[in-house]
Amino acid sequence: QVQLVESGGGLVQAGGSLRLSCAASGRTLSSRAMGWFRRAPGKEREFVASITWAGGSIYYADSVKGRFTISRDNAKNIIYLQMNSLKPEDTAVYYCAARQIGGGSSSYSSDYAYWGQGTQVTVSS
Repeated sequence: QVQLVESGGGLVQAGGSLRLSCAASGRTLSSRAMGWFRRAPGKEREFVASITWAGGSIYYADSVKGRFTISRDNAKNIIYLQMNSLKPEDTAVYYCAARQIGGGSSSYSSDYAYWGQGTQVTVSS
C-alpha cells in the first residue's frame, strides 16, 4: 500500500501562488508515475498534471499549462505542484495519486491506484 498525504493548500488571491506537496509513506514512489487531479464544487474530478518516475514524461491539462509545474523528489518520496498566476476557477480540492509500478504518465484517473485525501485550494477574485 501507498499512503499519500497532500499539504500546502489554502486561500490565496487571484494572481497569487501556492505550492502543493504530496508525501508518500508505506511503499515508496519508486518506479511509479504520479499525478495531480482536482475537483471543483459541483464538478467532476479532472486531471491537472502527471509525471513519470524519472520526470521524463510530463503532461498538463490545457487549463493549467504555463502556470502550473509538477515535479518530484524521489529521494524524499514527495511530489510537488507549483501553482502560479492562480485564477478563481482553480478553486478546488486537489488530490495526488500514484500508479502501480511500471505504469506511465497518464491523465486518466482510472489509471491510478492510490489517492490522497486532498487539500483545499481557494482562489479569491
